[in-house]
Amino acid sequence: MEKKNNPYLPIWFAVVLIGGIILGIFLGNRTGNFNLLASQKDKLKEVINYVEENYVDTMSRKVLEEKAITGMLEKLDPHSVYISAEEFHDANDPLLGSFEGIGVQFRIENDTVTVINPVAGGPSEKLGIHAGDRIVKVDGKNIAGIKISTNDVMRKLKGAKGTEVKVAIFRRGAGGLLDFTITRDVIPTYSMDIAYMPEPGIGYIRLNNFSATTHEEVHRAIETLKDDGMKKLILDLRSNGGGYLKAAIDVADEFLGTDDLIVYTEGMNHKREVSKATSDGLFEKGDLIILVDEGTASAAEIVSGAIQDHDRGMIVGRRSFGKGLVQEQLDFKDGSALRLTVARYYTPTGRCIQKSYKDGLEVYNSDTYHRFMNGELEHADSIKFPDSLKYKTPKGRTVYGGGGIMPDIFIPLEKDSAMFYYTQCINKGLVYQYAFDYTDRNRIQLRRFKTAVQFETGFVVADAIYADFVAYAVKKGVKHDGKDLSKSDRYVKTMLKAYIGRNMLDNAGFYPVLNTIDPGFLKAVELLEKGALKF
Repeated sequence: MEKKNNPYLPIWFAVVLIGGIILGIFLGNRTGNFNLLASQKDKLKEVINYVEENYVDTMSRKVLEEKAITGMLEKLDPHSVYISAEEFHDANDPLLGSFEGIGVQFRIENDTVTVINPVAGGPSEKLGIHAGDRIVKVDGKNIAGIKISTNDVMRKLKGAKGTEVKVAIFRRGAGGLLDFTITRDVIPTYSMDIAYMPEPGIGYIRLNNFSATTHEEVHRAIETLKDDGMKKLILDLRSNGGGYLKAAIDVADEFLGTDDLIVYTEGMNHKREVSKATSDGLFEKGDLIILVDEGTASAAEIVSGAIQDHDRGMIVGRRSFGKGLVQEQLDFKDGSALRLTVARYYTPTGRCIQKSYKDGLEVYNSDTYHRFMNGELEHADSIKFPDSLKYKTPKGRTVYGGGGIMPDIFIPLEKDSAMFYYTQCINKGLVYQYAFDYTDRNRIQLRRFKTAVQFETGFVVADAIYADFVAYAVKKGVKHDGKDLSKSDRYVKTMLKAYIGRNMLDNAGFYPVLNTIDPGFLKAVELLEKGALKF
């Protein structure tokens, strides 16, 4: 008699198999609670709940959420970031063009908060607080000699407009502490370090970022420089880390003709958005040079790329950072925020200049170090671009994508073994420190220089001052021989003068002096004076 197959046998075997698996998992996890069927609807929320309820140590939900968000964003790209409520103002204030506080530039010197300069027109200046004053108490509490951090000082001095803060100040020769009650106010911050005429007919503008007020600052500066006879312009974007996309578009518009493409952005979930120049530019004609380096990024690269792609000006310096990603900000009710990359931007020729981040955040952030080690910062021919990243401008110039803006004229990083003494003094901060001490001791005499021009033409780092500095450097461990000094003395003296000028007259006393030994600036001036901008 033929045996019939049981039609339920496969089902029976499957049930037994699944039961065995479940039993095995249960037995293998007897030391903790096990929920086999956790919901897939909101896995992240369930994991946070589970950790909060069962983790061996105390862990707040806020910390868990922030760690989860931060970890998730790190896997996307280097510029999608979470900003905690505590960090938000530090990250955002530089781009707003203002903050609320007492209006002083300060540094912590010998464990004491020292005023470098009060902000012009700010509440501290109006009350008579001077450069060189030491803030030793805030609201009756001592802040000197307690190893207070810069961030802690800012938290104590910043505050909402209209609120008051009491400070006690030590001033040389005052004979006791001076008490001030300062009413906090809106303090402007400037993205333009300086605008001046280094040579007849040549203007110079230096920007440190692209904030909400950048375009207005640049527009006013161009108007003033043109009134002073400017025909040619150097726009210095070195070490400019970028900022607002709109600010970059508006600044580029000052130099480009009507309907010239400035930039376009595009992302998987964001349709292409095109930005073109208007007819409102103040400097659409006239020779233009933009200075860039490895610290030039994002919005600063948008301006540089637009100028280069339209053959409007010449880019001088070293290859820029290479950030071609656009972020949008999502604000949370607790004061924190998330900046998410939503699109890439492309220069007028179609270049995306974003450098690769496939090897992870650590490699991405140490890119400048690798550029230094492979010789790129010293030799232009160390930079290699594949043919697929080459583009052509309307006049036939070759430009490159995929890793920053490559300059038209390369300026190597100075690395001269003959200047070893100068390099040591700068790297150890001795020039900066000596200049600060010198200014502090001689502030009354230095006040005779009312303007930057008076300082630049009238102040000299005399041999006696230089000899005193050399003796100071020896005490700090920097020795020398006669050859070291003869090769470095011009640079050391210039930097001493520049820092003293900054201590007295802010950037107006600094950059005109510094630029006299700046190879990139000097090359730009040479090109403009010779009329050597050829495309």
